[in-house]
Amino acid sequence: MKTLLLLGLLLLPSTAARAQPTKLNCPGETTVEMRYCAGVQLEKSTKQLNSKLPPAIYQQWQEAAKAACAAAYAPYKDGSIYPQLLIGCNNKLNRALLKEFKGMDQMN
Repeated sequence: MKTLLLLGLLLLPSTAARAQPTKLNCPGETTVEMRYCAGVQLEKSTKQLNSKLPPAIYQQWQEAAKAACAAAYAPYKDGSIYPQLLIGCNNKLNRALLKEFKGMDQMN
């Protein structure tokens, strides 16, 4: 959640005087667009997973995924790409678990 809040702050317009909001295109060509799109995907997979798991298990999953992603990308912690890597990692883990909820008839 902290990552999504930080992402939201990054996406705020630099001035309040803009007549129209900036339209962001996914998958994105700029850093701002890429971060926004990754955040949208993470939010979507998080909501789907939250609906499939009991609250206590969901919380454990979130904590484990966060720790695993932080460990996987620790060498990049001081880089500007680090938040993007964490968002992508969490989304990939969420999606992998969501695939496990598919029935045998839906598997490739």
